[in-house]
Amino acid sequence: MPRAPGLARERAQDAAPAGERPADLLTWATQALAGDGFAPAAHQRLLIQRLEAIADGTIDRLMVLMPPGSAKSTYASVLFPAWWFVRHPASSVIAASHTADLAQHFARQLRAVIEAHAPALGYDLAAGQRATARWQTSTAGHYFATGIRGPLAGRRADLAIIDDPVKAMSDADSATQREHLWSWFRSDLLTRLKPRGRIVLIMTRWHQDDLAGRLLGRGAAEWNVLRLPALAEADDPLGRLPGRALWPEWEDEAALLRKRDTMGERVWSALFQQSPRPPHGSLFKVARIELTDAPSPLAGTIVRAWDLAATAADGRNDPDYTVGLKLVRDPVGRLVVLDVVRLRATPHGVETAMLATAAADGRAVRIALAEDPGQAGKAQVLHYARKLAGYIVTSSRETGSKLTRALPIAAQVEAGNLLLVRAAWNQDFIDELRDFPFGRKDDQVDALARAFTVAADVPDPPRRLAVPLMAR
Repeated sequence: MPRAPGLARERAQDAAPAGERPADLLTWATQALAGDGFAPAAHQRLLIQRLEAIADGTIDRLMVLMPPGSAKSTYASVLFPAWWFVRHPASSVIAASHTADLAQHFARQLRAVIEAHAPALGYDLAAGQRATARWQTSTAGHYFATGIRGPLAGRRADLAIIDDPVKAMSDADSATQREHLWSWFRSDLLTRLKPRGRIVLIMTRWHQDDLAGRLLGRGAAEWNVLRLPALAEADDPLGRLPGRALWPEWEDEAALLRKRDTMGERVWSALFQQSPRPPHGSLFKVARIELTDAPSPLAGTIVRAWDLAATAADGRNDPDYTVGLKLVRDPVGRLVVLDVVRLRATPHGVETAMLATAAADGRAVRIALAEDPGQAGKAQVLHYARKLAGYIVTSSRETGSKLTRALPIAAQVEAGNLLLVRAAWNQDFIDELRDFPFGRKDDQVDALARAFTVAADVPDPPRRLAVPLMAR
């Protein structure tokens, strides 16, 4: 992995004219790395494009999820802030890492780069700036580096760079430590941003509920996410074929597979594939789920089962989803999930979605609702039954735990008897099944279990028996 670039070169005395300063981050990164024999690789060029968008203000929230050894910190925490001060000379930058030591490490490298390349950058450190973690530039720029537990009071930032906020798997597995990091982000870091301030989060994933997981769970639309696994998956942002290495010049497929075999699937999936999994085994054997084209014409028992919630997401909460899952049990007994409607909305929004979905499905589709305990649950089901007059509506109380209710459909999955119609919702659905019962959400699992139960209880239509005339 590239070290801090250009540390051995002597600094020229005269700053370059503004017109000769690096116009873009790629030019600057290429120039800064040239003396060490490095050049930006394909994944680093993609990262550079996103960082330029941060500098331009095209985006204001960037999440960079890459494996260890991808040089993401070299670009995002060293080369980028040096160039940021070219574009925003009098701005303020706060850089934070899991400990003050790591934050100071990046700060030290950044200082060295600026001092070595001051002529090309068109600025230098201000006179008398000896501190590693806090200093000013000759153009009135301010830089402050701190650990997650360090003080931020009194500081303000146009740009916040959070690089490697999780120290170890033990911290990631600790609910207390995860909550502490989340509280720091909301109460300390966000309150330090100036109006129109921007955030770059650089990390490897550690846990489903790590900082990246919480941010995506509460407001994914706010973030521009660059997720690059060590070994390519389907629809790779770089156009790699599945299984190809992220940076083969640095670490090829054979070396990565050797690491995977040594560290185990949980650590590999989180740190290297950026797809953290629960520490326990999965109930659903999702590898046995098949994708298929939509059957036409539809034949068999069709059920749209709803798992209801009624809280809209506001960016600060993480409410459950309302899920409407449409499943068909075909004449040979296979189960096909045809569609999944998934939303977070107010009670009125949920009702509107249910009515619109029922109209689109048609009156032949059974609508299955869960009846919550108590009078309120009965009233809710009665309300929806009246709204859905003319449709086949069934309801019943849930019995047993979520795990117990999921066991029958999990057995069908293990038998290879569940298929999904190819659609955009497939990956979220599979991820939730894979993580159950330890994942953060289980609304799709609940809807699937209900749809299967209702479909299984509907008797098969009578078959017409063809008997030759002379056999009567």
